[in-house]
Amino acid sequence: MVVHKINNHAFLFLGMFTLIMLVSGCGNEEVGEQENSDNNESGEENNVTEVEHALGTAEIEGEPERVVTLYQGATDTAVALDVNPVGAVEPWVEQPMYEYLREDLEDVEIVGDEIQPNLEEIAALEPDLIVGTLLRHEEVYDQLNEIAPTVIEKDLNNFKNTLEVMGEATGQNDAAEQLLQEWDKRVADFQYQVEDELGEDWPMSASVINIRSDEVRMYTGGFPGRIIDEVGFEYTDVQQEAIADEEDILAFTNRESIPEMDAEIFFTFTQSNQGEDESEVEETMENWTNHPLWDELEAVENGEVHMVDEVKWNLGGGYIAAHHMLDDLYEVFDLEPEETGEG
Repeated sequence: MVVHKINNHAFLFLGMFTLIMLVSGCGNEEVGEQENSDNNESGEENNVTEVEHALGTAEIEGEPERVVTLYQGATDTAVALDVNPVGAVEPWVEQPMYEYLREDLEDVEIVGDEIQPNLEEIAALEPDLIVGTLLRHEEVYDQLNEIAPTVIEKDLNNFKNTLEVMGEATGQNDAAEQLLQEWDKRVADFQYQVEDELGEDWPMSASVINIRSDEVRMYTGGFPGRIIDEVGFEYTDVQQEAIADEEDILAFTNRESIPEMDAEIFFTFTQSNQGEDESEVEETMENWTNHPLWDELEAVENGEVHMVDEVKWNLGGGYIAAHHMLDDLYEVFDLEPEETGEG
């Protein structure tokens, strides 16, 4: 009898122990499933990049593979980042694409121009990222954003900002940072070499001159103005006044204003308005450069008037174009260029 009582108690204990283990096992399984579910949700959230831009915040899933660029600086920058856009806007000159980018953009679809991008053609490309600029695309932002997450850059002439924003939006942060470091290295190298070459004559004052049919422009900011400043050229008094007034461009329509453009060195390019005959620009250039006041300019007297390319010095507006500008500066001062990894 005693043995029977002991066995009954043992069975009772064993049954209770088994039940506890089963309940515990189910609970652990539910906790495990919940943890897995939380991890999956967290992974999905972590795969979304939030990019703050001029008109809001874009939520971009993964690394975009179908990018549409709506201004030339963004197209240039995409190539620098090894991102092949499926769509891009046509430039004002060198259609269908700037010559220095053409080889890398053979398969790109043209989707209108910067001012009038074709929304239907953009939608047909089924992009997963659109990059535009505030100046050109504020009015169509909502429509663009319905097609795909859209990032709007505030300043289309700031190639560094464009690079940083596009690096973030395309999941290429490290590549963008590397490119900026390469740029800084080249700028420092140019500054060292030109100072060593010119000695006390450096820094020089410089004017970037854009001759058009209806006016002559001098850049104190914008794409060329920023780079000229960064590499170490000095501003003239006239340019400093314009900067104080937050003017990136001074436009001259009267040849009596020629002395206001004066500097120790000129970087000059011509630019036709859309649909305009180049002969009209050539006529303006002849009228201005043959004026007696032109010959009195310091840059002219010193033989320091250098013709440069309008695309690389102004219209390109991106990282690769900036390096082409720097290449020209090395050449002007007969310096040995620092190699770069840009496209």
